[in-house]
Amino acid sequence: MRQGVRLCVVLVALLTTLYAQVLPQVAPGDVGLSQERLQRLKAAMEAEVAQNRLAGGVGLIARKGKIAYLEAFGASDKEARTPMRKDTIFRIFSMTKAVTAVAVMIEYEEGRFSLADPVSRYLPEFATMRVAVERTDLVTGKRVLSHSVPAERQISILDLLRHTSGFNYEGPHDEKGNLMYQAQGLAAAGGNDFPLAEFVKRLAQAPLVHQPGTIWDYSFSMDVLGRLVEVVSGRTLDQFFAERIFTPLRMDDTGFYVPEQKWNRLATLYNPSRDGITRADDGAQATARRKPALFMGGAGLMSTAMDYARFTHMLLNGGELDGVRLLGPKTVELMRSDLLGDLPRALTRLAVGDGPVVTAQLPPPGYGFGLTFAVSRGPDQTASVGSKGEYNWAGAAGTTFWIDPQEQMVGVLMIQKMFDLTTGTKFKQLAYQAIVSP
Repeated sequence: MRQGVRLCVVLVALLTTLYAQVLPQVAPGDVGLSQERLQRLKAAMEAEVAQNRLAGGVGLIARKGKIAYLEAFGASDKEARTPMRKDTIFRIFSMTKAVTAVAVMIEYEEGRFSLADPVSRYLPEFATMRVAVERTDLVTGKRVLSHSVPAERQISILDLLRHTSGFNYEGPHDEKGNLMYQAQGLAAAGGNDFPLAEFVKRLAQAPLVHQPGTIWDYSFSMDVLGRLVEVVSGRTLDQFFAERIFTPLRMDDTGFYVPEQKWNRLATLYNPSRDGITRADDGAQATARRKPALFMGGAGLMSTAMDYARFTHMLLNGGELDGVRLLGPKTVELMRSDLLGDLPRALTRLAVGDGPVVTAQLPPPGYGFGLTFAVSRGPDQTASVGSKGEYNWAGAAGTTFWIDPQEQMVGVLMIQKMFDLTTGTKFKQLAYQAIVSP
C-alpha cells in the first residue's frame, strides 16, 4: 500500500512538472476561434514554403491562456529534408530584448534603481558622453565627423529602455567617413570574443549619434541594459536569465547557445535571395552551437515557440505564470504603455555581418513604444487588425510575437529567414481573422 502511495505521489509530481512546461491545448472553438478560418493560415504558410520563400516554421496562437493553434510546416533544414518539429529551436535575435527588459524590471522592482537614474551612476564609463556633429564631404560625398559637442544631459535608464538614448546600430562616422562602431568591433549580432563589460566600454568611447531623449533610434541600448543587470545583480547576463527567468518559467530550451544534445532540433538559417532563399554560410550556422563570450542584451538568444509562448503568457497574465510571479501587474502595465509620445523617429538601418543593409520604419505607423515593445495606438491609427494596446516585437530572422490584452491573445511565429519583414505580418493578419466570438 505504501509503495502504491509513493508511486502515485511520484506520478503526480512528474505530471505537474510536465504540465507546467506546456500550455493547455484546446479546440479553436473553445476559445472563440474558427477552425475553418485557421486553415487559411496553414495554407498561406505552406504556400510560402512551396514557392521557396521559406524553409519552414512553427506558428502558435493562444487565447485565454490556452493554445488553439500549434503547427509546424516545411523543413528545419531544407537541403537535408529534415521536417520541421513543433519543438525546433530558433535564433530569436531581437526578441532577446523583451527578456532583457523583464530582467531590468525585476531589478527595478527590488529597488536597485529608478528609471530616471542616469545609467552612469552604475556604469561610470557613460558619465561624460559627447554627441557627434557630422557633415558631408564635398569631394567624396561621405558623411564625416566634423566635431563633437557635450551631451546636454545624462542618458537615463528610461532612455535605454525606450531607445531614446542617443545610440543607434550604425554609430557615428569618423573624420575619414568610416563607421566607428565597426572599427571598434561592435556588431549587432554579437559573435565577439570579449565579454559584455568590454563591449559596453568600447561603446562608451564613441560619441552619441543624437542628444539623449530627443529621438527614437533602434540601438545598442539593450546591450547597455544587459550590462546594468550584470552590475547590480552580481551575475553574468546568462546566469541572471537562467536563474530569474528561464528556470522559474520552465523555458528549458531557451539560452544563448544550443547544447550538442539538442543540435538535431536547431533550425537552419537562410538568407533572402532573388530566387527565394539560400542557405546562410557555415559560420552563421555555427554560432548557435557554441557558448559565446559575449552575452548581449539586445540579441543572441535561442528559443522554441512553446518556450516563448510561456514567456509572453507571463506578461499577458500581469507578470505571473503557473503560480510563479516574476513581475507585479503595475510594472507590466508600465512596460506595455506607450511612452514615446510625439518624439520623432529615425529610420532603422540594420545589417548582419557583411550582408546588405535593410531600412525599416520602426515602430510601424500607428504604433508607439513602451519598454522595448511596439504598442498599438488602435486600428484607426495602424490601419491593420488588432486592438489598441496590443504590443509586440520581432527578430532579425523573421521571428515575431504579439500580446493582445483586450483579446487575451498571444501569437508566436518562429522562422529562420534573415530580414523577413512580411511573413510575421501575414501570420498575424490571418490569426486575427480567425476570431469569431469573444
